[in-house]
Amino acid sequence: MQDPNPLPWGALDRFQAQFIVKKNVGAGFANYVAKTKLSTKGHFASKTVTKVEWTGSGSLASKLNEDHELNEMIAKQSLKDATIYVEPTEVAIRIRSKWDNHLAFGITKELFEIYDRIAGHIKSI
Repeated sequence: MQDPNPLPWGALDRFQAQFIVKKNVGAGFANYVAKTKLSTKGHFASKTVTKVEWTGSGSLASKLNEDHELNEMIAKQSLKDATIYVEPTEVAIRIRSKWDNHLAFGITKELFEIYDRIAGHIKSI
């Protein structure tokens, strides 16, 4: 019997831009974890972002929540682009969004400005 949903072999057509901020977090790993929590309206393809909040256990999430201009910039993005993750590693902090295929992959000027502003907040902590 043949599997009706075979798994693909080889590399998948998925890409992700990651912005790296060099910073040694040391024992303060939890201070640099943050993720956007989006309030939306509409359904399916017409769903739009109405409000952006940051969730996380550390000081970065609260600092990002205080930047109302940043959150307004993020709210103007698509649902996929407005989903942003901030994750620390041992020697740096990664800012990323969701995975894309080769047709949808790209960074707009507005997204770059958003990531740059987040990086500024990371450096200020």
